[in-house]
Amino acid sequence: MIRKTVHYSGRVQGVGFRYTTCQIAVGYSVSGTVRNLPDGRVEVVVEGLPEVVETFLTAVAAELSPHIHGTESAESPGTGEFQGFDVRF
Repeated sequence: MIRKTVHYSGRVQGVGFRYTTCQIAVGYSVSGTVRNLPDGRVEVVVEGLPEVVETFLTAVAAELSPHIHGTESAESPGTGEFQGFDVRF
C-alpha cells in the first residue's frame, strides 16, 4: 500500500473539486481525504495499491483538468489511518 499527497493549484476552490473527488473515489478501492488549503490549493491524500491510486488520480485529473493549472505530489508508505474517503475541513 502507498500514500500519495497531491496538491492541486489553479481555480480549484469553489468549483466542486472536493465533492467531485469524493464521488470519483467511490469507484476505487482507495481511502483518504480531500481539503481546501488556505493558500488556494486543494490537497488530496490517498492510500491504496499503487496501480489503483494512480488510476484514481488520473481520473481526478481528467475530470477536473479545466480547473487544474499545477500539480505537486509526494509518495510515501501507506499508514492505514483512513476509513473511507471524505472531505476534511
